[in-house]
Amino acid sequence: MPEENLQDALLKQVDECKEGFVDSNQLAASLNVDHQSIVGTIKSIQCFDGVIDAVLKSITKWELTQEGKQMAENGSYEYNLYNAIPDDGITQAELMKKVPNAKIGFSKAMSNRWLKVDKTSKPPVVKKQVENVKDEVKNLILMVQSGSMDVSDKSLNELKKRKIVQQTSLKSYTISKGPEFKLVLEKPETDLTSQMLHDDSWKSKTFKDYNFNSLGQILPSGHLHPLLKVRSAYRDIFLEMGFSEMPTNSFVESSFWNFDTLFQPQQHPARDAHDTFFLSDPATTEDFPADYVERVKNVHSHGGYGSQGYGYDWKIDEAQKNILRTHTTAVSARMLYKIAQEKPFKPVKFFSIDRVFRNETLDATHLAEFHQVEGVVADRSVTLADLMGILKEFFHKLGIDNLRFKPAYNPYTEPSMEIFGFHAGLNKWVEIGNSGVFRPEMLRPMGLPEDVNVIAWGLSVERPTMIKLGIDNIRDLCGHKIDLQMVYDSPICRMDM
Repeated sequence: MPEENLQDALLKQVDECKEGFVDSNQLAASLNVDHQSIVGTIKSIQCFDGVIDAVLKSITKWELTQEGKQMAENGSYEYNLYNAIPDDGITQAELMKKVPNAKIGFSKAMSNRWLKVDKTSKPPVVKKQVENVKDEVKNLILMVQSGSMDVSDKSLNELKKRKIVQQTSLKSYTISKGPEFKLVLEKPETDLTSQMLHDDSWKSKTFKDYNFNSLGQILPSGHLHPLLKVRSAYRDIFLEMGFSEMPTNSFVESSFWNFDTLFQPQQHPARDAHDTFFLSDPATTEDFPADYVERVKNVHSHGGYGSQGYGYDWKIDEAQKNILRTHTTAVSARMLYKIAQEKPFKPVKFFSIDRVFRNETLDATHLAEFHQVEGVVADRSVTLADLMGILKEFFHKLGIDNLRFKPAYNPYTEPSMEIFGFHAGLNKWVEIGNSGVFRPEMLRPMGLPEDVNVIAWGLSVERPTMIKLGIDNIRDLCGHKIDLQMVYDSPICRMDM
């Protein structure tokens, strides 16, 4: 029966019922439909407030199992077995073949002391011990089948153990008229349309009440990658400390700005093809300040500014090679050269956060592309103590207060320090950055005054993010194989490490 017809039939039955209510099971039987269909109809009518009242009730009753129904018709196993024994007895083997379910019947008949086994005979025979018996089990089954309430709990439990009866729960609804009862249901309108206003049909329409407490639909939207969240947190810290962001929009850099200006010799292993990505087109560039190139060449080949240099034949061809930048310090070198040309000198604080590229072997902790964070301070007479003070303030804002500094070597800083922070979650010291004071061989050829020093430090974005999110493989954080659900579920970035 279609749902609309079932609704009409149910409402009609409720309207015409003299008792004032209708039982859902009785209604399902009278309409010859499944009770679940009646339940569904009740739920759909209840969407219209006040039309009907439906109270759920549950009735527990005992009913016969399939085995119980067979006993109600044929008698219990023990009674049938008793009647199958002749007056002079029968062997147990013959009895087992003679009667269905004889094993159960024999056990029950023996426990009732209806039978005895005469072991004086050869072979032993089973004989009746009483002259007459009553099939009390069948009588109990018939009482349960009739719905009698006179069966004791002890008897019911015994029948249940034998799996003759089972307890079932019958659920039904008591349906009665509600305060807004009506035979014809009209779905309330959710919107006032221009057509309703035009033909005045809105006057006879019923409108659904607005639920001003309901939440709006959550629309699909983009999500920030965890690296972007951490990058934004770093950027906010630098801006709070008064730093200015350097332009890092050029991934392609010349070897001159990436290596030579940093006083990194042309035979350094980092400049080999197995560590650096070289471009094939355009393979070289010649856009360098000529006088600055000459000063860089001299300091590499012959030294100066208190240095003896490297003492090799510096070649412009090597400096002209285009590469994917291996660090953002190349950008710092360009900015320092730029401020050196501005007279008089003004102290500056720069920072950058962007991608760099290394020809690395890919594994759980290394990628060929990653992010580098760099801070640079240029001022008169700044020292290593100033660097340590700025680092403590910077990492304090990241939530890392327990720092250690370890002497290190970098080609373009002297002195140089590795930065370690104690990670409470990992319960160990973790390297979190590198730092140092730029060498005079790097700064003086640019034209910076002799009393101007430059302190700098750098760290990655990936490692702190992996620690915060509990990721042990960097390829689960970056790249084309990452789980997008991780991006959706990543928490707000709180730099408390």
